[in-house]
Amino acid sequence: MRRLCIILSLFFVFLLPTVACTTAIISGKYTVNGRPLLYKHRDTGSLQNKLMAFSDGKYRYIGIVNSSDNIGREVWGGYNETGFAIMNSASYNLNPEEKGKPELEGEVMKLALQQCVTVDDFQRLLDSLPKPMYLSANFGVIDAQGNGAYFETGDYKYVKFDVNDTITAPHGYLLRTNFSHKGDDSKRRGVARYIEAAGMFNLAASVDSLSARFLFNDVSRNLTHGITNVDLYNSTPEDPGLLAFVSFRDFIPRYSTASVIVIEGVKQRESPDFTTMWTTMGSPLSTVAIPVWLNKDNYYPSVLLADETGNAPLCNWSLKIKKQLFPLAGEEGKDYLRLASLINKQGTGIMQETARIEQEILLKSNEQLTLMREGRITPDKIKDFCDWVDQYVTEEYFKTFNTLKE
Repeated sequence: MRRLCIILSLFFVFLLPTVACTTAIISGKYTVNGRPLLYKHRDTGSLQNKLMAFSDGKYRYIGIVNSSDNIGREVWGGYNETGFAIMNSASYNLNPEEKGKPELEGEVMKLALQQCVTVDDFQRLLDSLPKPMYLSANFGVIDAQGNGAYFETGDYKYVKFDVNDTITAPHGYLLRTNFSHKGDDSKRRGVARYIEAAGMFNLAASVDSLSARFLFNDVSRNLTHGITNVDLYNSTPEDPGLLAFVSFRDFIPRYSTASVIVIEGVKQRESPDFTTMWTTMGSPLSTVAIPVWLNKDNYYPSVLLADETGNAPLCNWSLKIKKQLFPLAGEEGKDYLRLASLINKQGTGIMQETARIEQEILLKSNEQLTLMREGRITPDKIKDFCDWVDQYVTEEYFKTFNTLKE
């Protein structure tokens, strides 16, 4: 009863418009393959995202950047050559009042990627920032030594939560949406998503299935609402052409989802070169996950990088296809999903088709990772993989989705 009262009391709070993210840290002690995971399901008003590689700091790094940010002034999640990785979720219950200056989360994450090696380094970076810090975020970080932590960070202070602390994280993982556990409970946002994610993580942990694929597939494409318990899979339409809509607000995937990254770290004494960033550019409902590895030769799939338009091709395609899912005009149209276009019993829904495309990428990726961890990979092999991804994804998308030919 108390849980229900808390949910109802917060109902109108999370109906407010918000920049929403769902994030997690999982200790390598609890994952399927013994490697830590850092997860960010990014919701933002900046729907065009791209991958960028940088060499403007002490360490080289890659990360997700808004396409409108031509120089990469802000980074919204990524990792560097030491195996240090970072992401964030905006928090709306930390600072009692606004300080009158834009918040600096993206700039701080860029700074961290430029110079940090360990979780402790990031803590020292926060300690060194002038106050107020102009921050209101849950920063999640992992390093190549197996450490991981959230830092609930406001203008003047932060609170650290260690993912390897069995009291703080008894099942080896920590979750954050858009509130901080040490913040004002009356201002919590993202509660519906938190409730749904918590249930999924608890179940996955109980059957030892916490993995990168669980995060970008099962969590980021979850179609159950955390409060109403409505599972859209239970309403899968028979007819792919059915013009009927379902309410689609406060699910983990949202109209405003712009990208998903899952950074799979390394085991202790394993080279940080094996760190993998699974990158889902665009809406997870209409795109595929592609792994990238930081490398000196800057070999990355071009479908994730900005082209002559300034946008990443895969993000462009995802957004164009997404229009079939949200065809209603006006601001309120973003809250209504044409379900038959997403999933149907004929297996021709957009998310069903991208799952087929993604499966082949996962098979090739596993082969690539095996070669890397056995020390049998060379720069030309990374280039060959990127070239294959570009050709395969481009061909499959244009063969499958007629809207891209228009």
